[in-house]
Amino acid sequence: MTRPESIALRHLPNGNATGVSGPSAECGGSPERLAAPGRITGILEAILVTPTTHLRPFPRRPITTRPLRHGVEALGAYAGWFLFAALPLDWASALGGWLARSVGRHLRVNDMARRNLRRSFPEMSEEDLALTLTEVWDNLGRVVGEFPHLKEIVAQRLEIIGAEHVEAMRVDGKPGILIAAHFGGWELSGPIAQHLGLPVHVIYRAANNPWVENLYRKGRGVAAESFIAKGSKGARQALDVLKRGGHLGMLVDQKMNDGIAVPFMGRDAMTAPAVASFALKFRCPVVAGRIERLPGARFRVTFEPPLTLPETDDRLRATHEIMGTINQMIEGWVRERPGQWLWLHQRWPKDSGVQGPQVQ
Repeated sequence: MTRPESIALRHLPNGNATGVSGPSAECGGSPERLAAPGRITGILEAILVTPTTHLRPFPRRPITTRPLRHGVEALGAYAGWFLFAALPLDWASALGGWLARSVGRHLRVNDMARRNLRRSFPEMSEEDLALTLTEVWDNLGRVVGEFPHLKEIVAQRLEIIGAEHVEAMRVDGKPGILIAAHFGGWELSGPIAQHLGLPVHVIYRAANNPWVENLYRKGRGVAAESFIAKGSKGARQALDVLKRGGHLGMLVDQKMNDGIAVPFMGRDAMTAPAVASFALKFRCPVVAGRIERLPGARFRVTFEPPLTLPETDDRLRATHEIMGTINQMIEGWVRERPGQWLWLHQRWPKDSGVQGPQVQ
């Protein structure tokens, strides 16, 4: 399950957004990877953990070991896929949750999640923090277990609120952007748009392993009109989609080292400005969807009204304002249901303790 990524546009001194920034001019720059040690993590990633989490499967090895490592990863990924696909949806979801709960708490990345939660919720008791971490792992495992069953979930297990906002995007004759976060059932974001008749082109980070990438594309075949891999070519493809009046799908809550500092959960977080840059360039609607997990492998998706775009010639200020609104919206989701967000990455700079200066 490959990770949809943001596209980073370079802000020139005059505040216009043109070109692509970041290492190797990649879409999304260089998102922070999750840190998890040991070979057991490789098995967890192959069978349980999707590339959305970026748990490194093995310590770095010389290039000569890569084919063997890729083969082991692919074997585990395909075995996990067929196991979950063979089970009924509820069984697959429950098994994925149990496996992730059982293994995840022993991984070093669990300590990172604990620190993130503690700094974001200093008032939370140790008991509630432990329960929240358990829910985080349970949700992640269920996302993986449910992956072969996306069509069934969208057809039978979905409650939709605010569908009129997506319908408006479908018929307005304009380009548009659907955004979501790694919250609840995030893998459903593309299939839900398709279900509502809005083809989306999903921006994502391709798996490093080409065999695993093939599997993920197969699983997400119901999810998008096309997949746009991050990179300079992907940036051009995304712009072309919008120029032709198409729609992009993006997950916008991950750290981007060469992004812009925008408050999130009370601290500055490096945030990809692509959504704002695209929206300002094309004056197109941006609609956010929260996909909340309910009991019994069921979900409620709530589409928010389109963002109000600032009317100003100050592109830099407008970009910060839009991304601040988006981060504030996602923060509201997370504070309401903290166990459904993916805390397992270094979202904030390590020395980030308080909110930084704001654009005046």
